[in-house]
Amino acid sequence: MKVNYRRCISCRCINHKDKFWRIVKVYLSQTVQLDKGMGRSVYLCPKKACLAVASQKNRLERGLKTSIPQNIYKKLWERLENESI
Repeated sequence: MKVNYRRCISCRCINHKDKFWRIVKVYLSQTVQLDKGMGRSVYLCPKKACLAVASQKNRLERGLKTSIPQNIYKKLWERLENESI
């Protein structure tokens, strides 16, 4: 892959990392948060289909190797609704 390009955890498409949402498991606290932090991270397309597949098939949990709190999914759905308006 080229520099600064990432792959969506759901649809497997490759794009510049600015085009994706970043979900991070922070190294020291082992908490999951959006966009910021240092630790294990996965990238997700800001599309309804990708978010639906990721939540149904537990792609975020497998990619981050931890359980994902429901408030993270709620924030992602809210973010998706706000971007589409």
